[in-house]
Amino acid sequence: MDRIAKGAALVHIGGCNDCHSPKIMTPMGPIPDTTRLLSGHTANSPLPDITYDATKPGNWILMSADLTTAIGPWGMTHAANLTPDSTTGIGSWTAANFIGAMRTGKHLGQEGGRPILPPMPWPALGKLTDEELSDMFLYLRSLPAVTNLVPAPTPPNLIVLKK
Repeated sequence: MDRIAKGAALVHIGGCNDCHSPKIMTPMGPIPDTTRLLSGHTANSPLPDITYDATKPGNWILMSADLTTAIGPWGMTHAANLTPDSTTGIGSWTAANFIGAMRTGKHLGQEGGRPILPPMPWPALGKLTDEELSDMFLYLRSLPAVTNLVPAPTPPNLIVLKK
């Protein structure tokens, strides 16, 4: 099996499409939109009306219907664009950046980078070998680039949703 195929298998086993791919609703529920695989939360996508008090997050984690946005005690996060778009995705990243991000939980794997927040399972992915993470990166770089500027995370004290 070539490295891109191995990377694709690891991405699928890791469930990356669950959060990082916009969905199409079907009678069986949401499925990944194959025209926008791994492009993250759709820019400017409206959030549904929900009741949430950011000052009292309790034990709940809320997810948008397409699973690309999560709200919890850490605030609100949106799945990143993992396509090779050089402006809004990982097109300017190196394999070392990707491996570093999975090992450290920091954006671009850089000390002082913004934290990679839940529900991203970077601690589990960080246990993969450098070769496995490199294979995942090669697969992600082989996808069509999708220009999609994902919103930045929102701290819990700044979440404003309809009550």
